[in-house]
Amino acid sequence: MIKPRTPPGIMELLPREQIAFQRMLDVIRRNYERFGFLPVETPVFELSDVLLTKSGGETERQVYFVQSTGALANAKADESGEGGLPELALRFDLTVPLARYVAEHEHELAFPFRRYQMQRVYRGERAQRGRFREFYQCDIDVIGKDALSIRYDAEVLAVIHAVFSELEIGQFAIQLNNRKLMRGFFESLGVAEGERQLAVLREVDKLDKRGEDYVRETLTGAEFNIPAAEVEKILDFVSYRSSGHADALAKLDTLAALATGADSALAQGVSELRDVLVLVKALGVPESAYCLNFSIARGLDYYTGTVYETLLKDHPQIGSICSGGRYENLASHYTKSKLPGVGISIGLTRLFWQLREAGLIAGIEASSVQALVALMDEQQLDDSLDIARRLRAAGINTEVQMEPKKIGKQFQYASKAGIRFVVLAGEEERARGVVAVKDLMREQQFDVARAELGDTLRVELEQAKVM
Repeated sequence: MIKPRTPPGIMELLPREQIAFQRMLDVIRRNYERFGFLPVETPVFELSDVLLTKSGGETERQVYFVQSTGALANAKADESGEGGLPELALRFDLTVPLARYVAEHEHELAFPFRRYQMQRVYRGERAQRGRFREFYQCDIDVIGKDALSIRYDAEVLAVIHAVFSELEIGQFAIQLNNRKLMRGFFESLGVAEGERQLAVLREVDKLDKRGEDYVRETLTGAEFNIPAAEVEKILDFVSYRSSGHADALAKLDTLAALATGADSALAQGVSELRDVLVLVKALGVPESAYCLNFSIARGLDYYTGTVYETLLKDHPQIGSICSGGRYENLASHYTKSKLPGVGISIGLTRLFWQLREAGLIAGIEASSVQALVALMDEQQLDDSLDIARRLRAAGINTEVQMEPKKIGKQFQYASKAGIRFVVLAGEEERARGVVAVKDLMREQQFDVARAELGDTLRVELEQAKVM
């Protein structure tokens, strides 16, 4: 016998956990659609030359390549090596497939193109707790043709707020910054060369994870050799966290006075952040939900403007639960058209795992099945099926016990499966035109007229939501 086992790096859930995970997916999808984003799905694998155009390095070492048995057979039959299918690879994120998709369908899409995508991606991560080789990403992006207003950066922040408000996983803070602002500040300190500046940005982005001493030691060390006085100015700058909307605007006013001209990177970054802050307030996002954090750079070098990271206030050890930013040209490898955009991604598999570990997932105890119609007598199956039909018509997810068993066994089954209501219709109940309902959550039993059963259970379920 082969021992059944899950491959390492895969999160496989039991049904009631899967229900809780699916509910989170539903909340995210619902909010993406409320803001006018359109669904897109791309194949789980892409042609490897298309997928790997912008990667290399660590990313390419984590890619899973795909080869069909048919292609292998063709390759053996064709000794010239020209047989078989083109090499395929599993997608490692949703951004590269989006770039290919937009470039391929550019003339069929309406711009700005607003898409959401919620699919699994694959990376050959080293097996360890909380790191997954297969995981869900839930992305939104707004893609412009030639140009894209900064106003969309504010709207994306409002989407983040809407999603995590409805997920109800605790208080959160959306931290934002602007790469232009950071570049401008570094240029004022003489760190102007492109690759060197990007390297410094990557180190600064580690401030909250590795600490101030680590960043100081790295920047003054042999690799960067930045004078200690300049490093202290950098650390002082990136340590800023706004304490409210007015404080953030005041800080931007201070930085604007340091800009050497309206076209400087610092001036552009200040202007863009100011526009985002003003619009975020107009969008109704409470100021307690967002702040400026000048240490956020995002490790990926294609971000060029606004960048976001979202943290749970009471559980900062979880790290960023949603991140993203603005980029200048999404599909430069696939088209000559300039396609700027802004977007964010929620790594839902890792987030769910961490929330479950911290005991922050609500509803795992509940099934998506809301009622079980019991069966005590083989002769009453038709009646049980009729009750279930009426409940389903009333919007109640209902299962029927298809084989008669002792009532205690049926209660045990419902309890173990997380089903709240057990509906019973014995001879006495049928004679009185009622059914008996056992509420396993409240540990109560009551009678209700058959015609009122659906409405009664709906009210009970709504009350439980409110409570």
